[in-house]
Amino acid sequence: MQIGVLSDSHGRVAITRQAVDALRDAGAELLIHLGDFETEEVIDELVGHPTRIVFGNCDDEIDLSRYAKAMGITVNHPVGVLEVGGKSIHFTHGHLGQLMTQAFEANADYLLHGHTHRLRDERREGTRILNPGALFRADRYTAMLLEPETDEVTVLEINCATSSP
Repeated sequence: MQIGVLSDSHGRVAITRQAVDALRDAGAELLIHLGDFETEEVIDELVGHPTRIVFGNCDDEIDLSRYAKAMGITVNHPVGVLEVGGKSIHFTHGHLGQLMTQAFEANADYLLHGHTHRLRDERREGTRILNPGALFRADRYTAMLLEPETDEVTVLEINCATSSP
C-alpha cells in the first residue's frame, strides 16, 4: 500500500488540492495529513479519499476535529498508529516531543511528523523518521509517497505557481 503524506497547509486550499491530486496520481491509496490545516476548507480537500489526520499547534483541535469527523475523515489526534505491510507507522504533528519519543520507545518502523516545514528522511535506532515538508512557508512545497513494504520514499514537488489561499 502506498501512503501519501502531507503537512502544514496553513489554510492554503489550492496547494493542498494540488498535493492531494499529485499523491493520488502517484498511486497513494491512503492519505495522512500531519496537521496545521487552520481551516475547514483545507480539510474539504481530503474528503472522498481514505484519510487519517492529526492536528498541529496552529489548529483549533476541537472544532476541526468535529468537522473532520462529520466529513468522514478519521481523526487520530494527537498520534496515530497504523500497521501496513507488517510495518508500524506512528504519526503526529511534531510539536509535542514526548509523542515522538513514544514512537522510538515502541520501536516504530516509521515516525511521520510535520511542524518544521523541512523535508526529513533519516534513521534513528531502527526508526525511519520522515517529514514531508510543508505546503506553506517553505523553500519548495513538497509531499511524500511512502511504500512501507519496500521502504521506498518518493518526494513530490508541488507546483505553487497557481496557488493562493
